[in-house]
Amino acid sequence: MKNIMGIIYTGERDDQLRELTANRAVAAVPIAGRYRLIDFPLSAMVNSGIRNVGVIAQKNYNSLMDHLGSGREWDLHGKRSGLVFLPPFLTKANVGVYSGFLDALHSNLHYLRRSKERYVVITDTHMLFNARFDDLVAAHEASGADITLMYTKDPGVRRNGLGRYLQVEADGKVTGLEIEPSIPRLSCTYLETMCIRRELLITLVDQSVSRGQYHLTRDLLMNGIYDGTLNVHGYENPGRAWQLDSVQSYFDCSMELLNSETRNSLFSADRPVLTKLRDEMPTRYLHNGTAKNSLIADGCIIEGIVENSILFRGVRVEKGAVVQNSIIMQDGIIEAGAEIQHCILDKQTTIQRRTRLIGPRTYPIVLAKDLTV
Repeated sequence: MKNIMGIIYTGERDDQLRELTANRAVAAVPIAGRYRLIDFPLSAMVNSGIRNVGVIAQKNYNSLMDHLGSGREWDLHGKRSGLVFLPPFLTKANVGVYSGFLDALHSNLHYLRRSKERYVVITDTHMLFNARFDDLVAAHEASGADITLMYTKDPGVRRNGLGRYLQVEADGKVTGLEIEPSIPRLSCTYLETMCIRRELLITLVDQSVSRGQYHLTRDLLMNGIYDGTLNVHGYENPGRAWQLDSVQSYFDCSMELLNSETRNSLFSADRPVLTKLRDEMPTRYLHNGTAKNSLIADGCIIEGIVENSILFRGVRVEKGAVVQNSIIMQDGIIEAGAEIQHCILDKQTTIQRRTRLIGPRTYPIVLAKDLTV
């Protein structure tokens, strides 16, 4: 795997998650009590032996930079390779915001050219899964394809009017591609992850941008598949996958992770998910505080009742407070006598004494960061 590098694109679709991405990139959205979305593709790359990883940012990346730091938690802080952060920059040809993924890659061709690896694994961050990228690369080499796309047949990631879908033949060749169809007709959902030879990627990016084409899927892949100019194959990811393209899908995914079998399929022992450390005391339960069917991170203080919920680090639930079917992010406070149901509270949110916030299951209440209600 020394012959493979990774590129993670931190996403453009920040409007889909509403308040959760008002001040952060999609890649920095907290998930599962202590992680960020970028932890999953980044950890998968590290677990697959990849040691040269470029993270292409788009906007609102302060939180992401703070989370990644030097890459120490992922053992990507070496002298000759490791984690490379690639934020947008202003030049005569670049207005500071990328027009698409191809434009982002074109602006960072210097990084691709100075890298030495033969293959590149490229992935986005609005899909949640834990894959083996070494298996993807092995399948790519065995097929002799120009590009290998990772896909899933999990019906839970299909959306009307959203997503990318592939037609994959019995021999693995991709012969069809749909982008955001009103009703998906193809059975394989593209996981926004591919493997390609580095030198071929540089050539294709340069050619596409010179023709005014800036979108990786809509321009490069679509044209290559239907024109027959690219030999594109598919590789099926055998594990579960979630598409986080709305607040509702984020909430549903989080609630699914309360099931131990589902959680174990995402956090497998042979593919650990690494994240930034924050040293905290263990969670304390005071005054008959209880938690049932919940994920409780370290540093929490539970004096009230918590059921079917996810509490991130440093959350406090005071005496008499009730938290049900909700997500409370880092350092949130639920004061005495308050009650919340079907809510998503961003970091450092405070719910004052005897306040009741009860949302519907199909449209949870979302509170932005640093609010007091």
